[in-house]
Amino acid sequence: MANIKSQKKRVLTNEKSRSANKAFKSEIKTAIKKVSIAKAENADNVNELITHAVSLIDKGVKKGILKMNKAAREKSRLMSA
Repeated sequence: MANIKSQKKRVLTNEKSRSANKAFKSEIKTAIKKVSIAKAENADNVNELITHAVSLIDKGVKKGILKMNKAAREKSRLMSA
């Protein structure tokens, strides 16, 4: 642990943002899994789920959690399947 007060604060804020980013990534992965399950079952709400997943992916890019190429790849996979 650091001795400098500002660095101690920084460690705490880094941990908060790390856990928030981890939760958001998990939410994106869950949305993508729901889309793939719905496609396998030929469900009616596939387009709705895809829209939700794409919006989450775009939010992740905007927040800096995901890189643009990964987001583009994920969206492409969602649309093609």
